[in-house]
Amino acid sequence: MSEDKMLKLEKRDHVAYVTLNRPEKRNTMTLSFFHEMVDLFRQLDKDDSVRVIIIRGAGKCFTGGLDLGDAASMFVGEAGAARREEIRLAIGELQQGMNWVEKCRKPVIAAVHGFCIGGGIDLLAASDIRIASQDAVFSIRETRVAIIADVGTLQRLPHIIGHGWTRELALTGRDFTAEEALNMGLITRVCESKEALFEEADKLADQIAGLSPLAVQGTKDVINYSRDNGIYPGLDYVAQKNASALISEDVIEAATAFMEKRPPKFKGN
Repeated sequence: MSEDKMLKLEKRDHVAYVTLNRPEKRNTMTLSFFHEMVDLFRQLDKDDSVRVIIIRGAGKCFTGGLDLGDAASMFVGEAGAARREEIRLAIGELQQGMNWVEKCRKPVIAAVHGFCIGGGIDLLAASDIRIASQDAVFSIRETRVAIIADVGTLQRLPHIIGHGWTRELALTGRDFTAEEALNMGLITRVCESKEALFEEADKLADQIAGLSPLAVQGTKDVINYSRDNGIYPGLDYVAQKNASALISEDVIEAATAFMEKRPPKFKGN
């Protein structure tokens, strides 16, 4: 990808690595970053060679959150009705950057080291699996800069850590540690270092990439649908999904491999 873009894409086997690549600015998110996210995750969603995605940060941290200097244009100007409507539409466009992380059929692993501030929490909340190094520091920072978090944290995080924790962290804007994040369920494991973190992310990605992509992507879809629509609609939905997915080459391969006592080789058919 071009050097003026914030996101760097690399691939290994069936794993795609999306790196927040603005280390000199603590990987802070410009307004163009959110548009880059839409374009990239749409691309990855369509790429059949990709079965899992890892998001990580270059340099000393994951992200310092929104680049307030770059975003200043949204906070100035006449406060008329037309200007307010422009801002509403602009926020909606920024939200799509995180929405596409969630909507992408491929599971997304977020590997956090150092600071993960503001928009970084939005990105974590849209991801499927979140892990961190011991030095990670998190914050829903928006109230400390007189903003309401508006790109997904307040909508998604209660489903991950509950309303109690979400309200405390969002209303105070305080920093919290990797250990706290683990205890509240925001992340699922803590690694000793950045290097160990990236190794752990690779292990998780390889485990997922070795499974049937039809089953993995269907599982992500059903989890999200059931969260948004409830238990009984979710049960109906998964029955429909499996009515289609159970008649597949991958299911036959799983059974054959079991009988032949060998690892299965899934093709996504």
